[in-house]
Amino acid sequence: MALASLTACSTFESITTSDKVDYRTQAKQTTGLDVPPDLTQLPKENRPTGPISAAQMAAQPNAQRQAAAAAGAPVALDKAGNIEFHRLGNARWLHSALPPEQLWPQIKGFWQDRGFTIESEDQSVGVMETNWAENKAKLPQDFIRKTLGSLLDSLYSTGERDKYRTRLERNEQGGTDIYVTHRGLVEVYTNSQRDETGWQPRPSDPELEAEMTSRLMLKLGGKEEDAKTLVANAQQPAATFAEAPRGAAPRSLADVPDQLQINEDFDRAWRRVGQSLDRHGFTIEDRDRKQGLFFLRYADPNQAGKEEPNFFQRLFGAKSASSAVRYRVSVKSEGNKSTVQIQDDKGQQQTNELAKRILQLLMEDVR
Repeated sequence: MALASLTACSTFESITTSDKVDYRTQAKQTTGLDVPPDLTQLPKENRPTGPISAAQMAAQPNAQRQAAAAAGAPVALDKAGNIEFHRLGNARWLHSALPPEQLWPQIKGFWQDRGFTIESEDQSVGVMETNWAENKAKLPQDFIRKTLGSLLDSLYSTGERDKYRTRLERNEQGGTDIYVTHRGLVEVYTNSQRDETGWQPRPSDPELEAEMTSRLMLKLGGKEEDAKTLVANAQQPAATFAEAPRGAAPRSLADVPDQLQINEDFDRAWRRVGQSLDRHGFTIEDRDRKQGLFFLRYADPNQAGKEEPNFFQRLFGAKSASSAVRYRVSVKSEGNKSTVQIQDDKGQQQTNELAKRILQLLMEDVR
């Protein structure tokens, strides 16, 4: 009874409310990792801002770069402007009338408010990525959990971890396109005695993507009705996308062609390839939409399960960095047909095993 009375205030909200996602619980245990507010306002005059390519950065006048850096200050929510939701096949994104420089701090604050730590961010290519976190909302809400959950939280585990990537891309017609993608890990037994476990990738969850995208939409000033529609449509099949059944065996590398043919125009192909690369966790170092190129740093996908927090970085970080290879993903279109190729860093088409592995992953999303 004493324990129940002590936890009454903290558990009342969890009993009377229902939520699909809850990453804040563990964040309260790791507040020491937060960046002090005074360090987030350091001068940015010498740092690039916004998702622009290296070629564009080199050609940009100094005065324009300084103006872009000055625009990096957060704006009030009532000045966020119109935010729209778009869907094209299996690709979903938000569009804002604001430039990336003004959206960046708002989006970063959104993830931190949701209980995440920003693990990596690169304003020059417009990509930020959260840490691996556990969604406590998936835990069963029995009486003991509801009553003592805040005290015994460390004893409960879903056996899953989630990571989110946000990519900002300048729209040619103005404003910014915002993509949110999900990656997942699941804990599995690694031996027949079932006394050891390890982490392995699990498929991206479209419902989680839609849920977090809708919340980001509201954060940026979107309408609640539109956000609800976004979540409701997450389970609807895409009319232009033939998705492989969940759990289907991946096709062998011998069946992967040297290049992919997509029956879509450049805009559709570019968006779908870009979002597929995000979902599979590729490191995008740069991109050039005019040339139809994504610049990647690629490592063996079999290492993905070792990225569990405080494990991959500590034991395998140096080895992974040294084994990474740089590739280009080329998207070229003629009319309503597009071709996707894997190239080396000099622009020569590659058909080796690593190139086939990249195409194999893309085929799951764009075929």
